[in-house]
This record gives sequence, structure tokens and C-alpha cells, in this order.
Amino acid sequence: MPKMKTKSSVKKRFSLTGTGKVRRTQAGKQHGMIKRTNEQIRNHRGTTIMSAADSKIIKKFMPYG
Repeated sequence: MPKMKTKSSVKKRFSLTGTGKVRRTQAGKQHGMIKRTNEQIRNHRGTTIMSAADSKIIKKFMPYG
């Protein structure tokens, strides 16, 4: 059997934690920072963990982790 391929867009955007949860960057940080408050900009720094329903979809595209 041939190996399954990992979706290229998924391997660039997501990573798995040690416990198998999906880590992603915060949404809403690409542009338009002038209209956002400083508190919003601070809170969207770094990464976050995806919800269980969404991470189930992402894990199908990452067959080998």
C-alpha cells in the first residue's frame, strides 16, 4: 500500500502538542491592527488550542502527526 500524504497547507499552519491536541496561531492578526484595541492585540499573541470538533477535521489531514 502507498503511504498517505499529509496535506501541505495543514503542515504549514498547525502542529500537535504532546497530548495530541492541535495548536494553531491566533485568528485576526494578519492586518487591520489600527482598528483593534491594545488589549485585543495582546490577547491574540502567540498560539492557542483548537476546539475538539475542529481538530478532528485537521487530524484527518495529518495522518502521521
